[in-house]
Parts: sequence; structure tokens; C-alpha cells
Amino acid sequence: MKQVWGRSSKDMTTMPPPRHRGAAKKPMWIIVLLSLVCVALMGAYVYPPRHYSACYFFASSVCTPFKDWLPAVVRERTDEEIVSSVVIRNLLSMPMAVSKNPKIAFMFLTPGSLPFEKLWEEFLQGHDGRYSIYIHASREIPVHSSSLFVGREIRSEKVVWGRISMVDAEKRLLANALEDVDNQFFVLLSDSCVPVHTFDYIYNYLMGTNVSFIDCFLDPGPHGTGRYSMEMLPEIEQRDFRKGAQWFAITRRHALLILADNLYYNKFKLYCKPAEGRNCIADEHYLPTFFNMVDPGGIANWSVTHVDWSEGKWHPRSYRAADVTYELLKNITCAVCQ
Repeated sequence: MKQVWGRSSKDMTTMPPPRHRGAAKKPMWIIVLLSLVCVALMGAYVYPPRHYSACYFFASSVCTPFKDWLPAVVRERTDEEIVSSVVIRNLLSMPMAVSKNPKIAFMFLTPGSLPFEKLWEEFLQGHDGRYSIYIHASREIPVHSSSLFVGREIRSEKVVWGRISMVDAEKRLLANALEDVDNQFFVLLSDSCVPVHTFDYIYNYLMGTNVSFIDCFLDPGPHGTGRYSMEMLPEIEQRDFRKGAQWFAITRRHALLILADNLYYNKFKLYCKPAEGRNCIADEHYLPTFFNMVDPGGIANWSVTHVDWSEGKWHPRSYRAADVTYELLKNITCAVCQ
């Protein structure tokens, strides 16, 4: 036993313990891996992707637990964004002129003649001075069957379905209607629209509210968020992209906002087009997205115009004479008044 344990300190230093092949290399791999992670984090902090503000490597739904300790990214706004925010903020805060004779502007976006002029004449009869009529006829000069519609056409341009020209026509109608200071509410209508309530009901309903009726909802599918283009960054993020039916009824303040906007409008003009990859339809996304970003509390997120998309087509359902029954009108009026 003395011979076994009697080694000197010199003997111990000259006899190193046995070595395993992977023992020396493992710490080196850990160091290399940590170095790569550090470099990646530094690179992500200095050059973060434009479309993520809270997380650098994963979708926001995946990286939510990390957003509290990752450094926040503050993006410098462009000159156009600063100008836009100043204009929008002032329009939203400034008092609107009070009209002694408030009117509803009925704005018809139509390819030509209006087939229901006589019905509208019956609806408007006896309410002179409480409404205005504007007609944007994009294909042919309308032939009128009611004197109320004679001479109500504005200068019109060609409108192509799904393209920004549809929004341009809406803005053209709004600009003409805003020239009358008594117009306080602005209702966009098509040639196939008909009233399903009395004039007094509609007038009191609209004039008694301080919100605009713009259809606005989040659609995560291919015909909603799937139409979003990364080219809309940095001003419009995917999380802000919304969808809605075209028909609106808006306050004078919001009508002015639409005409004042150039920044967001240009994004949709350039990057929201049909049959180009995402098949984006400008009139279904521009106003819902715009108001969701600048004044979400000022809109009702639904429209007072009934639209039936149950057939799953590119256009809403068209009702024929045989379809128009008491039950149908009852269901529509209940759906519209909510």
C-alpha cells in the first residue's frame, strides 16, 4: 500500500489524468455559438427589420414573451408622416362650423342612368332643403326620369372596378358635396341602392350621431390580410390592414380627412391593385385601413347600407323583382338599424 500511495507531488504533476477526445472541443463550440448569438442580436438591434417593432427574429405572436427585455425600436418618421399627422390631428380637434340648415348629401356612384329615380323622388318628396344630390356617371350621361336629378351631375372620369379610380370617384363626389357648407353627412350610393326607411328616420338617425358608418374589420384570410403588400411599410403595417364594403355614411369632419390625406392614399394607389399577385381591391381596404389608423374611435365599424355577400362572389348579391318580399325587406331593415 505504501508503494501505491507514496507518490510525490512531482510524480502527480508529471502524470496528467487521462483525456477524452471531445472534452477540449466542447467549450470551444459553446463559445462560438454564444458569439454568433451575440453578433445576431447586435445586428438585429442596429438593423431591425422594418415590419417588426417588438421582436426581431420571430412573428409577434411567437416572441411576445421576449418583448419586455428586447430593446425597443423607435423608428424615425418620414417628413410625409409628420405633415400627415399634423393635418389629421388638427382636423380631428378643430370645431366644425355649425349649420342652421344641416343636410344629407346623397352621392350616387353610377356608370350611367339611375333606374330607381322615381323611387328616390318619392322618398325625398316634401323634404326640400334637407338633402343634396350628386351624381358621378363614369360611362355615359344619365337620362333622368325625375326632375330632382336633372343637372346634378359632377365632372366624372372613367372608373375601373377594383382600382384606385373607384376611390378617386368617391373623393370627387366628396369634394363637390363639401362645397355646400350645409352638407353635414355624406352618403355614398350606387345605381342599385334604394332606401328602406323613411327620410325622417334616416335624417334623424344620421344627424343624431357623432360617428361615421364605415365598414371595417380584420380579415386574416387571403382576401383580407393576404392582400397586404410589404411595400406599404413603414407607414402602414400589416397589423393595421383592414377590409370593408365600399359604401359609407360619414361626417363632414371625416369627409375633410379623406380629401386631406395624401400619404396613405398614395400607398394604396401604388401597391393595392387587382390581378397583381395579391389581387388587392383599393376601395375595400383604403378607407377601413385609413380610419382604423387615424381615428378608430370615430367610426362604427359597420355600414348603414345593406350588402349581401352570402353568394361568395366578387360582387354582392343582386335582388330581382321576384326576390323582393315583405320578409326580405323586414330582414334588411332590422339588419341595417342593428
